[in-house]
Amino acid sequence: MGDPSNKKGKLEKLIELNDELENYFNNTIIPQLFVDADMILRKFTPAAMKHFKLSAGDVSRHIEELSSNIRFPTIVENITEVIESSKDLEKEIQTTDKVWYQMNILPYIVKKENRTNGVIITFIDINDRIQILKGYEKLNRNYENIIHSLSHDIKGPLSNIEGLIRILRETPKSEEDNRLIIDMLSESVVNLRRTVEELADIENDTEFAKAPERVNFENVIEDAKLALRDKIAETQATISTQIREAEISFSRKKVRSILYNLLSNAIKYRKPAVEPEITITTEKAGEYILLKVCDNGVGIAEDQQQAIFNRYTRLHDNVEGTGVGLFIVKGMVEDMGGTIEVESKVGEGTTFTVYFR
Repeated sequence: MGDPSNKKGKLEKLIELNDELENYFNNTIIPQLFVDADMILRKFTPAAMKHFKLSAGDVSRHIEELSSNIRFPTIVENITEVIESSKDLEKEIQTTDKVWYQMNILPYIVKKENRTNGVIITFIDINDRIQILKGYEKLNRNYENIIHSLSHDIKGPLSNIEGLIRILRETPKSEEDNRLIIDMLSESVVNLRRTVEELADIENDTEFAKAPERVNFENVIEDAKLALRDKIAETQATISTQIREAEISFSRKKVRSILYNLLSNAIKYRKPAVEPEITITTEKAGEYILLKVCDNGVGIAEDQQQAIFNRYTRLHDNVEGTGVGLFIVKGMVEDMGGTIEVESKVGEGTTFTVYFR
């Protein structure tokens, strides 16, 4: 017969340990669930009650009945995996209400029997961390766009300057002609400087919620035409506008880069011996402001129309370019919640439509 005092001591110890466990569950700020091997919810912390709207009546219910409260669709499969493998599971999850958690499912092992008798599930709110990471991912994309844009968007102004210098050197001009060319050179230099400054202005790029500015479409169109003046004159391109929506809230440097790229492509991909005819249209459509750039160029085959937005895609080797222009445009538009679409027929021309939210 055992010692009654020893039994009493063990019982008191068990009661003390149970009280400590209850105290832990009642005071932790971390949502935690204890689910047994039969998938029955046995215990949860007050934080879990708050986050997942659980109540005392949910204890002893099957976890599958509560999966809608937890708002994570594969919770049952994950618990089953841990119970069967007796191995921890850690993953970042997003619940159906768009909150990110780091979820840890730990097996609850009965050591004497060496079996898993359930799991303890911990949820740590990492929503802020995920949003910051997304912000830095966007910042990294912005830096990539800046690098590509700097090499891409300054080619037009540089070409203008080179052309004007060539004219000055090749043939003698009157004093009035020289003055006119110098004025045009000065204008091209100012435009080049502004382009570089806008593209390289990354001082506030870490302010992920920075408010957009009001941008006037006609002003940006004139900037793009000035940057491409040399190509417009060389190809005798005709550019007409139908501005039904005058302004947009967006980053000015991004609108300028988008317009420059689309206008540059409309000139580059012209039909041989045909003068480019380009129409730029803006209009309101529901919650979007639309920018359309329509040309009469060579067109794009239907099976290639999505590939043109991939980085380094070039459909015509005989046309100067790097294949990053439309990739940059798509990234800029999508970063601000918009989309870009293309409609085209080979030999008839192409229309790009940018949906600014």
